[in-house]
Amino acid sequence: MTDITTANNLFFTPMGMDRGKVEKQVTQALENADDGELYLEYRQSEGFSFDDGRLQSASFDTTQGFGLRAVIGEATGFAHASELSEQAIRNAASTVQAVQSGKSGVMSLPAAGSNRSLYRDDNPLSEIPFDAKVKALAEIDAYARSKDSRVVQVSASLAGSWQAIEIIRAGGERAGDIRPLVRLNVTVIVEQNGRREAGSFGTGGRTGYGFYLEEATWKRAVDEAYRQAVINLDSVDAPAGEMDVVVGPGWPGIILHEAVGHGLEGDFNRKKTSVFSGLMGERVAAPGVTVVDDGTIPDRRGSLSIDDEGTATSCTPLIEDGILVGYMQDRQNARLMGVEPTGNGRRESYAHLPMPRMTNTYMLAGDRDPEEIVKSVKKGLYTVNFGGGQVDITSGKFVFTCTEAYLIEDGKLTAPVKGATLIGTGSEALKKVRAIGNDMALDSGIGTCGKAGQSVPVGVGQPTMLIEGLTVGGTA
Repeated sequence: MTDITTANNLFFTPMGMDRGKVEKQVTQALENADDGELYLEYRQSEGFSFDDGRLQSASFDTTQGFGLRAVIGEATGFAHASELSEQAIRNAASTVQAVQSGKSGVMSLPAAGSNRSLYRDDNPLSEIPFDAKVKALAEIDAYARSKDSRVVQVSASLAGSWQAIEIIRAGGERAGDIRPLVRLNVTVIVEQNGRREAGSFGTGGRTGYGFYLEEATWKRAVDEAYRQAVINLDSVDAPAGEMDVVVGPGWPGIILHEAVGHGLEGDFNRKKTSVFSGLMGERVAAPGVTVVDDGTIPDRRGSLSIDDEGTATSCTPLIEDGILVGYMQDRQNARLMGVEPTGNGRRESYAHLPMPRMTNTYMLAGDRDPEEIVKSVKKGLYTVNFGGGQVDITSGKFVFTCTEAYLIEDGKLTAPVKGATLIGTGSEALKKVRAIGNDMALDSGIGTCGKAGQSVPVGVGQPTMLIEGLTVGGTA
């Protein structure tokens, strides 16, 4: 969590702003509002791309600005600027006051903040020299190429950011956070008998670069990308039709995120545009299915000490033993629905409005042995990794592309398959879950979620699970 000294050094002293005057401006700007805040942000970010045996690009960027929001009922007034000055905030105040004209709101109670910090607060961009980062990427490239003469192309990228925010509400209430974020990605392409296949692996979290630049860490990333690429060389065309599908642990939880998670966000349910609208307390999944959204896991990519409205994040139960028990809420939708916010108000930057968004969304473990789950399937598909996917929130229909999958024949994994897609409806797929493994795992720290034009880092996870009678699109 950021302290007052850090905030003053970033947002006030360098810009010649007086904290007392700014807090007074915010109070006056929101005098007739139900809710709102001044959101201050300072961010440094960098990226390195190593391809074809050399450094292809390196970038560094610093951004700063503010967003001022006033909420009256369902209406919102919002203004933002990259200039941090009392005059710019005064101009923004005039804009957001327009939405309050002729209205008189009652300011919502302060956010349930927190003094905890789920991650380090020093800047990861400055802890390791530029040359060391480039050297590590070169070593990744060399190691990947040394594994096999079939390796024809290697791409590696490293990205990091350091974000400081402060939230000021009417009356001078304030909250802040300092957020590191790093990510390492490796892609390996192999060629054999004129056939090319690729494998990729990424990892990251809210920590410094140190762990990800350790040799053991990046070698694991290369080994996994290489393994996927080589396996795909032997893949056969995927079958099509309705079949039993065993979905592996960890990253495959992206299906849960897309097909179910978005439908459990508060705004869609308040507006009754989600397939889960009006189903609170009813069965929406098979017995044993329990899903939570947890923004409190230390160092995870999707975690936040506080959300972008100043509310402490929480572990929010969404589905318990197949019964719908909760939605993810920001302040506005929680107030309009008569419930408490859950710490899920998130925004991409100071230039964006907050909305209900996921943090780390995952299914809890069951009691079945994963190997026994596979053995129970006579004919089906075992899916381990996924690429792109899409979902329709209103209907819950989804389509996901498998990047690593295997045939299951008489309870055994046989040939890897290529070109498989999973097709279904989120709520119906959860009702078809017939077995849940005891191996719940979170993803490796690569998730980015898009909604309404905004992208934020997220986490996913799940145990191995068997879904009965899921539609598979294939090429065979």
